[in-house]
Amino acid sequence: MSVLLSRPGAVAGTGADAGVAAHYGNPHKEQVLLEEGLAVVDLSHRGVVTVTGPDRLTWLHSLTTQHLSALPPRTSAETLVLSPKGHVEHALHVVDDGETTWMTTEPGDAPAVVAWLDSMRFMLRVEVADVTDRYAVLGEPVDAESVEGEPVAWVDPWPAVVGESHAYGPVGEEHPGHGRAWRELVVPREELAAAVGDRELAGTWAAEALRVAAWRPRAGLDTDHRSIPHELDWLRTAVHLHKGCYRGQETVARVKNLGRPPRRVVFLHLDGSGHVSPEPGAELVPVDGGRPVGRLTSVARHHEDGPIALALVKYTTDPSAVLLAGDVSAAQTPIVPVSTERPTQRPRIPRA
Repeated sequence: MSVLLSRPGAVAGTGADAGVAAHYGNPHKEQVLLEEGLAVVDLSHRGVVTVTGPDRLTWLHSLTTQHLSALPPRTSAETLVLSPKGHVEHALHVVDDGETTWMTTEPGDAPAVVAWLDSMRFMLRVEVADVTDRYAVLGEPVDAESVEGEPVAWVDPWPAVVGESHAYGPVGEEHPGHGRAWRELVVPREELAAAVGDRELAGTWAAEALRVAAWRPRAGLDTDHRSIPHELDWLRTAVHLHKGCYRGQETVARVKNLGRPPRRVVFLHLDGSGHVSPEPGAELVPVDGGRPVGRLTSVARHHEDGPIALALVKYTTDPSAVLLAGDVSAAQTPIVPVSTERPTQRPRIPRA
């Protein structure tokens, strides 16, 4: 449990965000403070992994989706660990300080990430460690990279198109995530309270609402065992399309070049007239009836837009259809759009 849960008004989170504060008494005000750059978020439940040794960057480059072999010090990157069939297994927030590569993971993922990396070391000069018990993460509405003498920080590249990649959705100012500043500061765990200082604290509910409003995918919430990066418009920040072979690359290339993903992410405005929002995982069905076409993945309550959500739906779902999550209606905004083009060859997407 985080030491910051002892702060006045702190209400502990549940599920993926257990162990830190969901809010400190006023989630809507906390969102506004975050947008104004006046608050920070306790993310000390996130995992922290380090890789040291002279081969660390070329090794990580060969295993994951992003171009990392020439990553400059104090420059942030996002990369994915895929299964052999291209399904998302882990999302890694990566920054190198010139001697050590630091990666933060979703809560609870660090042991699995370390175990897999250790299994792939072979004869290379690398050492991998789970240092979650020694280091904590603090979320800040800041878009500046850290400099020498400061704690290591990972700056979120979303929604930029990073390097040689591809965006399915809008780019630049047309994207709702444009202008969203976010970084993860990695500090010694015993210095977490000092790193907060006299700044206001916001809970994960506030951070999640702003993430959902920015269409930003999160591993483990917006993914399942079948998810591929294309479905979530995740190529833009996490996948380099012209680098050497890595696990899952065949699926990445095949779907990008020849076909369409089997599912696609949509943003939903939920009917806020009721007092209870549907839970993540709720099935979505067309309002005029029929079989389920998808499910909610992330649900939040935004201080201006009310209840909002991300969802994965079948690729062929009518973008104009009103959907139902239980008794709650939902209006769609496509993120990965439906293409009318017919590929020359329909790829077979692995399911297992």
